[in-house]
Amino acid sequence: MSATVLANVTGVIVGGRALLIAGPPGAGKSALALALIDRGAMLVGDDAVSIAREGGFLTASPPPNIRGLIEVRNVGIVELPVASGPVALILQLDPEAPRYPLDVALRSIEGLEVPVLNFAAGDAVQALRAEYALSLHGLPLPKRRENA
Repeated sequence: MSATVLANVTGVIVGGRALLIAGPPGAGKSALALALIDRGAMLVGDDAVSIAREGGFLTASPPPNIRGLIEVRNVGIVELPVASGPVALILQLDPEAPRYPLDVALRSIEGLEVPVLNFAAGDAVQALRAEYALSLHGLPLPKRRENA
């Protein structure tokens, strides 16, 4: 199983599912991830995430070269525990994201479609909003075979 590394993507595990946060440098990916981690999420990777196809779903894992490291702006590099999980949603950070999404785009990764939601980060409740986005627009947890 080969992995694809997605650059400029930070990933966290929320409720067993991987939430990927995409955007250019300085967009707020790490800040949103830290807010989610403060609410109980686990880090997958900061500014890079390894993606591998496993049957009908994608698994997000920490890339080996930066495993467990996250940049805390104005503080430095911090080491955190990491996790892996099935990809459910990509939040594309965009300060001009519409207030009410009319439809959710799809992005093909390793031949599978993943929902992509434009998302304005930066306010005080961004982590809570991200959790609602995952709940409303994210893919469900994949069904595991009992003998797998």
